[in-house]
Amino acid sequence: MAWTAVTEHRAQLGEGPFWDAPGQALYWVDIAGQQALRLSGEHLQVWQLPEPVSAFIPCESGDALVTLSSGVYRLDLGSPQAAPRLTLLCVADPQPGNRPNEARCDARGRLWLGSMQNNIGEQGEDLPVLRRSGGLFRIDADARVTPLLSGLGIPNTLLWSEDATQVYFGDSLDGTLYRYSIGIDGQLGPPRKWFGPHPCGVPDGSAMDAEGYLWNARWDGGCLLRLAPDGEVDRVIELPVSRPSSCVFGGKDLRTLYITSAASPLNHPLDGAVLAIEVDIAGKICHRFAG
Repeated sequence: MAWTAVTEHRAQLGEGPFWDAPGQALYWVDIAGQQALRLSGEHLQVWQLPEPVSAFIPCESGDALVTLSSGVYRLDLGSPQAAPRLTLLCVADPQPGNRPNEARCDARGRLWLGSMQNNIGEQGEDLPVLRRSGGLFRIDADARVTPLLSGLGIPNTLLWSEDATQVYFGDSLDGTLYRYSIGIDGQLGPPRKWFGPHPCGVPDGSAMDAEGYLWNARWDGGCLLRLAPDGEVDRVIELPVSRPSSCVFGGKDLRTLYITSAASPLNHPLDGAVLAIEVDIAGKICHRFAG
């Protein structure tokens, strides 16, 4: 496969890719580098933030959300990249010592945010995850926060079935992807194990294609797994990075697969890059925050 690094930028911990179809732009973050990045054509913008950031998602109102350690903020996209203007939207998880991790909007434009014990030191170094203090929260356009799950280790992957009655959600500490039913009241049913553990690394972020197959990045596995709706492995896509962290479908026809990655002890040349490849099936769109 012909992989391309979309920019020269190399992240310490690249994550959270989001393709904005209306703006034809790619958004992602460097969590440990405290950067929110947007690529429009060949124009790269990098906003330097005051805290680790796990997601960067455009809003229908014209600004964007960034999920920082201290809360969910609105970022003024017209503000200076070295001194971005931030406005607090809400604090989803008030647990001291936690930080946000996975975040994505559902088809109604509500932000779902998973949190975990902070594992990033003051110099950006890795810290061990010693407790299951994380949770899953839903944030409406009016900033109302609804707790959904607690006792999580490392939340990763947030994707929904076509009829919005199921959510796929992973915990990397378990090495497992789960499926939850979504009740009429919006609360989640008990977890049902859907996939994993698997010898190719642990599950990180994912994207869903138009056939309902889930493409899962395998941290320390150097690959993506395309998983069928029944949880079986359909194919293995080997990557030139050792720590792929997430992926998203983009481009005009949603047939360009973008993969974020992180630095690793193996020091592969492309570690930390955002990779792109053309694939044979279109993906599903990302949804902006409704607020």
